[in-house]
Amino acid sequence: MIEVLGLPSGCGGGVVTGCTMANFSAITAARYALLERAGWDVVSKGLYGAPEIKVVVSDEVHASVLKALSLVGFGRDRVHRVPVDGQGRMRSDALPPLDKMTLVCIQAGNVNTGAFDPAAEICREARQAGAWVHVDGAFGLWAHVSPSYQHLTHGFEQADSWATDGHKWPNVGYDCGIVLVREPKHLWAAMNVSAAYFPDDKGREPFQYTPELSRRARGVELWAALRSLGREGLADLIERTCRYARRMAEDLQSVGYEILNEVVINQVLVSFGSPEKTKAVISRVQEESICWCGGTEWQGSHEDQHLLLGYRRARHGNQSRRH
Repeated sequence: MIEVLGLPSGCGGGVVTGCTMANFSAITAARYALLERAGWDVVSKGLYGAPEIKVVVSDEVHASVLKALSLVGFGRDRVHRVPVDGQGRMRSDALPPLDKMTLVCIQAGNVNTGAFDPAAEICREARQAGAWVHVDGAFGLWAHVSPSYQHLTHGFEQADSWATDGHKWPNVGYDCGIVLVREPKHLWAAMNVSAAYFPDDKGREPFQYTPELSRRARGVELWAALRSLGREGLADLIERTCRYARRMAEDLQSVGYEILNEVVINQVLVSFGSPEKTKAVISRVQEESICWCGGTEWQGSHEDQHLLLGYRRARHGNQSRRH
């Protein structure tokens, strides 16, 4: 995974249930590392009386990151939100002052538009200040595999932790997320546990790097998928689904419908006019069971309703579904 995603060779991590748990695990490691710098052992002392950590997210932060922040004890509302541009990218020029007690969460692949935050600029400023940068890359980190889309991931390798999904582009199936941390010792310190009845094994145990003790070997499926596809097969899968998305956008636009995003990877955001009409289109498309699409809100009021098409191919038994 480290090689596939173009991350530093010394990274370590684990396979968890999905990107929500991957975000949770990475943010827990960040919490440990930042408080350790301040001389506070959060594993032993908890958060009562601990030095404050500033959390910076974008206005387009994914709900899974907010959930992870609340689980770790940072809260969903006690975050500094950074404005975004018209495609949902965090504006690096609007970052608040950063310091060594700051956690910055950025995105590789906006859930609505597919846009990538300017990682190189943000990571450079964060590194100068000593801040920790975490990447929510559920979809977008995989773009590194494709020669055509690799440029989108430039700068993300400079972060301190990353979270992604195996059930999205690689199509491994649900119950497969990946957490990776630049300094594995921070993840180990945050997750490791011991007991007298545990086997005295000197080898690497998954529970030392993930939240669970009892768990299935979900990493086997991930390994098998990567082994089967190979680098060329994975790149073809990514490029093919992006090609389908561009075609859908072009066809929809050619008959007069409004495409609201720059089709960066495989998300297409389209409006059919009024919210009522868009909802009706979504219902009809879903009833046909040929293509699944969902409704979303995009940089507007809660009354706005747009159709979101994220194109990928997932196989379930003998059936094939397009998303």
